[in-house]
Amino acid sequence: MTVTQAPPAPAASSAARRRFRVDWRVLLLGAIALLFMLSIARVVTGANDITSGGTIGTALAWAVPIGLAALGGLWSERAGVVNIGLEGMMILGTWFGAWGAITFHNPWAGVLAGAIGGALGGLLHAVATVTFGVDHIISGVAINILGEGITPYLSKLVFVDMPGGGETQSPRVVPPGDVGVGAIDAWLRGLESGHTFLVSDLAGVVRGLTQGVSLFTIVAVLLVPLSFYLLWRTAFGLRLRSCGERPVAAESLGVNVYFYKYVAVVASGALAGLGGAYLSIVAAGIYRQGQTGGRGFIGLAAMIFGNWRPGGLASGALLFGYTDALQLRQGGTSVHALLLVVAMLLAAFAVYQLAGQHRNRAALVTAVFAVAVFVVFARTSTVPEQFTSFTPHLTTLLVLALASQRLRMPAADGLPYRKGQAT
Repeated sequence: MTVTQAPPAPAASSAARRRFRVDWRVLLLGAIALLFMLSIARVVTGANDITSGGTIGTALAWAVPIGLAALGGLWSERAGVVNIGLEGMMILGTWFGAWGAITFHNPWAGVLAGAIGGALGGLLHAVATVTFGVDHIISGVAINILGEGITPYLSKLVFVDMPGGGETQSPRVVPPGDVGVGAIDAWLRGLESGHTFLVSDLAGVVRGLTQGVSLFTIVAVLLVPLSFYLLWRTAFGLRLRSCGERPVAAESLGVNVYFYKYVAVVASGALAGLGGAYLSIVAAGIYRQGQTGGRGFIGLAAMIFGNWRPGGLASGALLFGYTDALQLRQGGTSVHALLLVVAMLLAAFAVYQLAGQHRNRAALVTAVFAVAVFVVFARTSTVPEQFTSFTPHLTTLLVLALASQRLRMPAADGLPYRKGQAT
């Protein structure tokens, strides 16, 4: 009798199956490549604002509320509670932020009040979903409706009698101070105004990140690594994430699942409320009805784009903030130049799919899209102004469509859980 053995798998195939890891080196190379493409687009089109210091500073400012909402979604969904009510919690944050700053004559009191207002929305969501087992989507929609409905009522009670206030807006709010490295401002402006390939673009990016940055922005940016540390480097974070992956197993090991879900959802509301407070205190300097503009939903999309990870959602928030900022900086011309960048990115991705992943059909489809976008760019000279306001939302749809195949949400996210299932 002869015995046949299966041949060992070749080393090349196992190497091909090795997962692609994103570390700081990959991120640095990606940032350099993106800056290189933006510089090419700026030189070709003359759209100098796509890398100017003003655009980068505005992009950072617009990314903050989206990033805070996304961070709130991360906390909630890592504990297994879907939080589609982020928009409503942001609305509460806008009103309470302005109210706190005006009442206590201190913008930081407004920041705290905005966080508390959002946390109240989060607490309501936690009571409905964790304690009473209400469907997470239904509860989230109810929070959104509540936020839109109660803030006009509160404005009629509080802001109408104040000088400059009304039924749909508050009086002006004093924002927190700004910081910047003033010693290099003139030098960076000189480099930027020279419009030199790559050098001026790098100067614009550095100037946008180092000049006139709000103290609230610095606090918001620091919340990203802080959340990463708490959720991925502490026993508290391990227990919280276990509630979103295997709540029954976590309960069997002595984890109080209800407690961690409550903490996560209330923290989620507080972070979304901070995003709202940023809009009313820093971005606009006043509360206005409807000023969130759907940024809570875009934050949810940024969290999904980031694959439920702090670094990924921060990248998504910057992407959406950048496209949002382009509306204000030569909107039609800048968005038209962005089409060339998109064509180059798609072409580079097609090459990666062909050479790195050996996915010939996917590479062909991506290349066709790259050519189509380039043809649109080549046959037009600008983008209608009406379209520029839709750019962030279109970017949201495209990014989610492209990234959806590589996403992994927490295993028990949105699933019902009742105490005692482990027994």
